[in-house]
Amino acid sequence: MESTPQKKNIVVTDDDPGIRDIFKIIFETAGYEVQLITNGDDLLNNKFDIPDLFLLDKQLSGVDGIDICRYLKKQNTTSHLPVIMISANPHIGKLAEEAGADAYIEKPFEVKYLLEMVERYI
Repeated sequence: MESTPQKKNIVVTDDDPGIRDIFKIIFETAGYEVQLITNGDDLLNNKFDIPDLFLLDKQLSGVDGIDICRYLKKQNTTSHLPVIMISANPHIGKLAEEAGADAYIEKPFEVKYLLEMVERYI
């Protein structure tokens, strides 16, 4: 009996409920499991299941996504996992690189481009 391949899991962290819903629809339609996280504190306190990839908004309430990226890249359990930063900040490329992110996406973005980036790193 063949086993079904395990769905790849993405942690999406964004404090905007509308944006989180959009990401959930996009990724679930593409066949991914999605964990939605509303604030960076949950990531800093390891309140998530280890995913295959993190999609992390720069602008989060309370904690900056750049700081969370640095934190994830320093932890033994998550340092090897890809982090894609997402932001409307015009400097996101430089900020993401300095924080150790694997890639970044500028808002607004095309869904096709988002899925290609995720596919490349997952």
